[in-house]
Amino acid sequence: MKKILLVLVTIALATVVGAQIKNPVDWKYSSKKKGAGYLVEITATIKKPWHIYSQNTGKSGPVPTSITFTKNPLVTFVEGVNEVGKLEKIYDNAFHTDVLFYSNTVTFTQEVKVKAGIKTNVTGTVEYMVCNDEQCLPPTKKTFSISLN
Repeated sequence: MKKILLVLVTIALATVVGAQIKNPVDWKYSSKKKGAGYLVEITATIKKPWHIYSQNTGKSGPVPTSITFTKNPLVTFVEGVNEVGKLEKIYDNAFHTDVLFYSNTVTFTQEVKVKAGIKTNVTGTVEYMVCNDEQCLPPTKKTFSISLN
């Protein structure tokens, strides 16, 4: 009886562990003073063997990473979001197109100007898709709030 119970518990635990949602990307959010404004940094640290896609990977491929900032009347966004990291390009047979992606780490930067003497936050959402050589996880959205002070 004890052996049967042990087998059932082992199977149940294996099922629970296998059903846990994978989260192979850790996100950090920060800002640095830059001239009259700030440089907002959103950094993804990606566990091996996973990767996330560039903002510019194309329309017929995987879901590109996108960063959407919430409107804030105290903040002016200068140009667009830049990517800093080792960009890789391959032809992906699953998507039948060239894809651009990052492994290990990538930092998305956005320069902002703030009305003089005011402390505020920038908030928003990062949406990304993570894949490895065997599978892709569904697109994920993470909200953030970054202090500008």
